Amino acid sequence: MSGTETLLPFVKEKKKGDSAEPTVIVDSREARSAAKIVKGLIEKDVNVQTANLEKGDYILSDQCAVERKTVNDFVYTLTRRYLFEQIFRLKEVYPKSLLLIEGYMPIIYKYRKIQPTAVWGAMFNLAKNGVPMINTANQKETVDFLYTAARQEQVVEKRSPTVHAFKNYDTVSEAQLYFVASLPNVGREKATAILQSYQTPQNALINVDDWSKTVNGLGPIITNKVKQVLTTPYKE
Repeated sequence: MSGTETLLPFVKEKKKGDSAEPTVIVDSREARSAAKIVKGLIEKDVNVQTANLEKGDYILSDQCAVERKTVNDFVYTLTRRYLFEQIFRLKEVYPKSLLLIEGYMPIIYKYRKIQPTAVWGAMFNLAKNGVPMINTANQKETVDFLYTAARQEQVVEKRSPTVHAFKNYDTVSEAQLYFVASLPNVGREKATAILQSYQTPQNALINVDDWSKTVNGLGPIITNKVKQVLTTPYKE
């Protein structure tokens, strides 16, 4: 998009008699947990299809998928699961993927177990690694955004929603990289550096106390989180 173009093609309203409506493919689990969003899309005459998606919640085109998190889910993901690897794998297949965070962001200042700076830091890291983020206030706004984005992808840019297969980790090296990258706050880039330094995941885990000395960008905060995961007894 050049500096002389306007945004009008991106915000154009549906004209009377325009029968071109988008299709949104929704993950079957998301469809059950966010039934109001599905209902809202259907009320806008969107062709909603459900499928068991490997990654992502909504597919808008062959290049764009959306991962939806409520603000609470987003914070929970930061403490318990590995959102970064999930999003980056989604972008490998859908390069225009984005993260939609639904809810009132200032509520993060009321959490007791996580600092607001940790949330903003996670969002900054996602942004600087090329992950666009959209914040909607509620499910109605989410419906409006998904509808508009789907029309942009399909009606304006003529792209069709497509379910892509995700790459399986067929080689030992790929499996090793995925395993190390899934550790808290590690990610693919740092996992590569760790394996280059220690050769095997087992050797890396045995020497986790030395990571900050041998791998650039791995300080005590990350290593302590990794050690906590490795040494804390499992509880359901």
